[in-house]
Amino acid sequence: MANPLCPYFGKCGGCSLQHIDYQVQLENKKRLLAKATNYGEVTVFSGPEYFYRNRMDIIFCSQAIGLREKGNWKKIVDVDRCVIADEKLNFLLKEVRAFFTSIDYFDVLKRSGTFRYAVIRTPQNDSSISFVLNSESSKIKEAIEKIVAFAKKTTANNIIVTYVPPNTEVTVSKDFFVVKGGDTLQESFLGKKFFYSVQGFFQNNTFVAGKMHEHCHSLLKKHNTNGANLLDLYGGVGTFGIINAELFRKVVIIENEEECVKSLKKNIQHNNTRNVEAILLDAMQLKKVELPQPLFVITDPPRSGMHQKTIEQLKKLKPEVIIYISCNIQQLGKDLQKFKNYEIKSVALFDLFPQTNHTEAIAELVLKK
Repeated sequence: MANPLCPYFGKCGGCSLQHIDYQVQLENKKRLLAKATNYGEVTVFSGPEYFYRNRMDIIFCSQAIGLREKGNWKKIVDVDRCVIADEKLNFLLKEVRAFFTSIDYFDVLKRSGTFRYAVIRTPQNDSSISFVLNSESSKIKEAIEKIVAFAKKTTANNIIVTYVPPNTEVTVSKDFFVVKGGDTLQESFLGKKFFYSVQGFFQNNTFVAGKMHEHCHSLLKKHNTNGANLLDLYGGVGTFGIINAELFRKVVIIENEEECVKSLKKNIQHNNTRNVEAILLDAMQLKKVELPQPLFVITDPPRSGMHQKTIEQLKKLKPEVIIYISCNIQQLGKDLQKFKNYEIKSVALFDLFPQTNHTEAIAELVLKK
């Protein structure tokens, strides 16, 4: 047992494991991953157990600015500091709380009001706040004036205003504009710089994400990649493909989100990785892409795993090695069972989300000869 560091623990829905010693948390996650993959020698990578997150979606509510109550999404816990958020993020949260003391907040039951979220992001050398407003509010003009005034005082590098409909719970939209700075953030891994949208997906734990990239790179380096080609599926803004481009003759990165592909192309150019090609395509349509042999694959699908069509095409392509990155270890286990012609050579756990049940894993599959 452990003493929770957070005064809101048990009331706030953000964490669920602070009462459990961190080493026990890791052992539990390791055991679950070993069981899911039927592979006993799981390597564990972790980092700080607190103050690690570089993104938080803060909710505006009556008399509160914070996070959802555990088991009751309609209620908000007033949070002045989050112990799993990094300290730069907590400082920006403090700025938001101090400035937005009297606002027209969004009422989730009535579906009316203006201010919905402040999405705060703090990568290593950058920062942003996206103010998410109800697009149908009659008080948007006043809200924007207040945000503009805040932008002149805040230490955040980038401020944007995002509009979302009142009947949705999303925090991203193509309907947005920049108040301060720009709409792009940047992060660095293994000497490569990556740009991504303020509203786009990027790993929330910079330190452990760096360990994931180091591990993936080391796995590929131990194989003979001379003259081989790399397919990076669900490639996002290109981190895995670009970092490992030097090991391969050609790299093809497939991603189905248009905004991600825009950032991906920018990252290819910025990092001068001329052997990398970006393709806007759903991974289930993989058969449309001509891929030269010999082939290696990195796949990083969503929680639902890879589509059956994608799996069938991969089996036809018979890549030498498949590096499967997963944020859902149960789905990972199910997908691995479908690759009967492959041997699991290694499985690693990456605890990007201490104090929660979530984790990520990397499985290394090698084609049986």
